[in-house]
Amino acid sequence: MKMLHAETFQPRDATDVRDFVRESASHRAPLRISAGGSWLDAGYPVTPCTVLDISALRGIVEYNPGDLTLTAGSGTTLAEIEAATAEHGQWLPLDPFGDGRSTLGATLATASSGPLAASSGLPRDIALGVEFVDGTGATARGGGRVVKNVAGFDLVRLLVGSWGSLGVITEATVRLRARPECDVTFALAAPAGAESLAQLLRAFRDAPLAALGAELVDHRLAQRLGVGDRALVLARLAGNADSVAAQRGTLQSLGDVMPVESTVWGRLRTCEPQGTWTLRVSRRPSALAELWQVAASTTATLETAGLHATIERGIVRLIAQAPHAPSLAAITTTLATAGTVVGERLPPGCWTVLVAPVDRLSLGVRKAFDPQALLNPGILGGAA
Repeated sequence: MKMLHAETFQPRDATDVRDFVRESASHRAPLRISAGGSWLDAGYPVTPCTVLDISALRGIVEYNPGDLTLTAGSGTTLAEIEAATAEHGQWLPLDPFGDGRSTLGATLATASSGPLAASSGLPRDIALGVEFVDGTGATARGGGRVVKNVAGFDLVRLLVGSWGSLGVITEATVRLRARPECDVTFALAAPAGAESLAQLLRAFRDAPLAALGAELVDHRLAQRLGVGDRALVLARLAGNADSVAAQRGTLQSLGDVMPVESTVWGRLRTCEPQGTWTLRVSRRPSALAELWQVAASTTATLETAGLHATIERGIVRLIAQAPHAPSLAAITTTLATAGTVVGERLPPGCWTVLVAPVDRLSLGVRKAFDPQALLNPGILGGAA
């Protein structure tokens, strides 16, 4: 193929991917995997190298509405899948943060999720099968195109969340869900005090609610989303009309609620401008109020920042704009003492604060699939 000196190579299909990875392996030439390109600045900094742009591997390969399964190329955008499944009253419950360039392959490779994860499952729960090319140029397939497929080693769960360090996902099969009859969103005022907030969140988790999503947003983010100027709990209720009515009544027992346009969830996914830095910090859900207070106090001086938290998972997510590099480094250090911090997009000085995941098992798996560590070198930090 003789394209190793090009800055970017765009394969036409999975065979091209296989051949190019094989040639790269023979020259020990590292590769940066890209599809939509919207999250290339996420994860630990990657060693500069040739970009393997798999955005052309797009399109729905097989769709079985009766089985609620869909197979598509890894470069297929989530928007394309949304349009195809909507015709059959179905949807793919993946809502990673980002714009319309989000692709199926990147979402699975990074295990990116949003508010829907608490009710619909993580990408590892939704992915049924993957086809991929490992670091030696060998093509492999894990799982299958049907729901009941348990034969062999679970390569699907291994590949999902590996950040492309084990192989280039070329195709994936996912589990769909039927769209609910009703899908409405309400906002509930969140108290400022830690104790009062803890009581509200505990009552929310214990209540007979089946929310599709429940997100706590601070006053700064609420303003950006156009839903007010104070901290709120956004609750997305779904089901048949009677179920949603009953859930709304339960929600009203927790405080004053107001209806909010369902488009708020799309605005939450795409509210981060170019160059934004983001990180997540987590603890057990019962300690979310305490964690929220720490995050709120340490970011109080960052007027252009914002916080939101997934109530059922105990995860607080910080959004900060680029000019705050020195402050963000100090904030990252503070948050690391309050919970487990995972960097999404961070300036170089912040990555040194975080402990890179290094363990013999991870290194052994990486060596088995990519012996020369050619794929996305450095993206896993210490496990590169």
